[in-house]
Amino acid sequence: MPWKPKRICNYPGCQSLTYDRYCEKHKKEMLKVQNDRTSKMYTYQWRKASKEFLKKHPLCVHCEREARLTPATEVDHIKPHGGDRKLFWNKNNWQPLCKSCHSKKTAEEDGGFGNSPKPVKG
Repeated sequence: MPWKPKRICNYPGCQSLTYDRYCEKHKKEMLKVQNDRTSKMYTYQWRKASKEFLKKHPLCVHCEREARLTPATEVDHIKPHGGDRKLFWNKNNWQPLCKSCHSKKTAEEDGGFGNSPKPVKG
């Protein structure tokens, strides 16, 4: 027996009930849209640049605000880039985060863990 009730699919206009964010019909479609937007950006150049950024900024900024010293393991885009190359590579839009803080922030923005997606501010 599932531990949570089904909810309406997040795809605009779809009324199907699902345990996930999207129903089976829309899950693949949305995954393709997300991958098309970003997969071409996370290249060798990104891995190299993010590694260098973490060398210069070794601590998680969210944990530091709470007086915890946690090593940063991921480079986060403060404002989600949504596929915008200029915003993606803007180092003023980067911040060092630990895995836990990055996962929480991403879930809040993308609507993961049952959260409603936050609107992207332009």
